[in-house]
Amino acid sequence: VTQLNEYVNTLLLRDPILRNISLTGEISGFKRHSSGHLYMALKDDQSLIKCVMFKQNAAGLGFLPADGMQVTAAGYAAIYSKDGQYQFYIKSMMLRGEGELYRRFLLLKNLLQSKGFFEASHKKPIPFLPRCVGVVTSGTGAAFHDIQNVIRRRFPKMNILLCPAKVQGEGAATEIANAIRTMNRLKEADVLIVGRGGGSMEDLFAFNEEAVAEAIYESRIPVISAVGHETDFTIADFTADVRAPTPSAAAELCVPDYCELLNKITRLS
Repeated sequence: VTQLNEYVNTLLLRDPILRNISLTGEISGFKRHSSGHLYMALKDDQSLIKCVMFKQNAAGLGFLPADGMQVTAAGYAAIYSKDGQYQFYIKSMMLRGEGELYRRFLLLKNLLQSKGFFEASHKKPIPFLPRCVGVVTSGTGAAFHDIQNVIRRRFPKMNILLCPAKVQGEGAATEIANAIRTMNRLKEADVLIVGRGGGSMEDLFAFNEEAVAEAIYESRIPVISAVGHETDFTIADFTADVRAPTPSAAAELCVPDYCELLNKITRLS
């Protein structure tokens, strides 16, 4: 069995076409192993192939892969002799159709990092029990409803103040930045959640604009960023005082559990 697998693997590795090819497809079943290796499958509308990206190659990735992402992966096809699994070994990978957006993201990230926007010394602590939680997001999106539901469950009488803003498309970055500055002028909120629900890199790109980063950096109110899903990272996340993986998680971070707090006070009393 070993000889057969090794022989077939040798045939694949000797093929000049299979030694250096690129595949375009959708990531499925993504897993990051504790070793640092990445395991996933690439699929199109008809087929699927198992893939592995070793730690040394994964270290050069500029984004965190996730299920559903459309990517172009370069590498070679081979057989893992131990279990006879035919798979694709990825050497490099880039987001499909989002290369220019990602280039802009990296340029701004490096610029703001050099200016000290991401320094830990600039991060403000989140208050334990705020008088009011401010929210900058779409007034009609699911994110605000999720935030409301979590806060009402944890601390029913907590004050919530929404400053609605467009979170996608032309002009969204300006609206988000203006809303953050408006919240600072009002001085009503003790903590500020800035974010939206999930989407593509293009959908989330308002949170990768310099105007939003500057407004978060200048905010006197502590800011929790809550943009997209757990695998999504934006400039706003790096600039904010705390990054939450989702809007619901941001709401959890903002307020303590009322019943637990009351029980603790009762015990102390």
